[in-house]
Amino acid sequence: MLELHQFRHSAFCLKVRMVLQAKGLSYREVEVTPGLGQVDVFRRSGQRQVPMLVDDETVIADSSSIAAYLETLAPEPPLWPEDPRAAAQVHLIEDWADTTLAHAARVALAQAATIDSELRVALLPDDLPEPLRSTVAGIPTGLLQGVGEIVAQGERASLLTSLTELAQALEQAPWIVGDRLSIADLAVAAQLSLLRFPSSSGAALAGRGVAGLSDHPRLQGLFRWRDQLEAQLMQSDPAVV
Repeated sequence: MLELHQFRHSAFCLKVRMVLQAKGLSYREVEVTPGLGQVDVFRRSGQRQVPMLVDDETVIADSSSIAAYLETLAPEPPLWPEDPRAAAQVHLIEDWADTTLAHAARVALAQAATIDSELRVALLPDDLPEPLRSTVAGIPTGLLQGVGEIVAQGERASLLTSLTELAQALEQAPWIVGDRLSIADLAVAAQLSLLRFPSSSGAALAGRGVAGLSDHPRLQGLFRWRDQLEAQLMQSDPAVV
């Protein structure tokens, strides 16, 4: 059986889970403990980051590489269009989601976590000892203020502009490129989860996110699209061990 080694709240791991769901593939989740658990990931894949997919003797790291591998393993339904022009658009949007959007979302979430102690604790690994969780929760907001200031106003404005334009486009069609689900949709949807966590993130995180974006009136349609996409995938969710 396929094994997905992951951090539960990683957007890139979510992207791979969504690909697995779209392909109807059964898999086993292996939660990696930050630090110690990453030693095994490095030993097997040559890097410390997750996601890492294990298929018997085949080990693949990086969400895009994993998605491409799963496309060859289960070609239907295809997540890349046959038309070269549409395929190029899909690749460009996936790359934008994995780089520009991912960076902006992580930074915005880091800022939100400096302000919201409950969000900060909810993002911690589940197996972290309670004394450490209490310590993190008790850090005064003032000590973390410098971290929050790393988000420049220009960067936040640029992110809002991009997301607003995307929301407007999705009002006209259900898919970002073409007339069917593609890797572009999954890559964007996964990163949006950092701005407003979906119900699948668990009770501690569901509905929480980045103030000013998660509750922005112009972006509500975009988050609804993301939630509807996940709900659609979960209807045909394969067996997860």
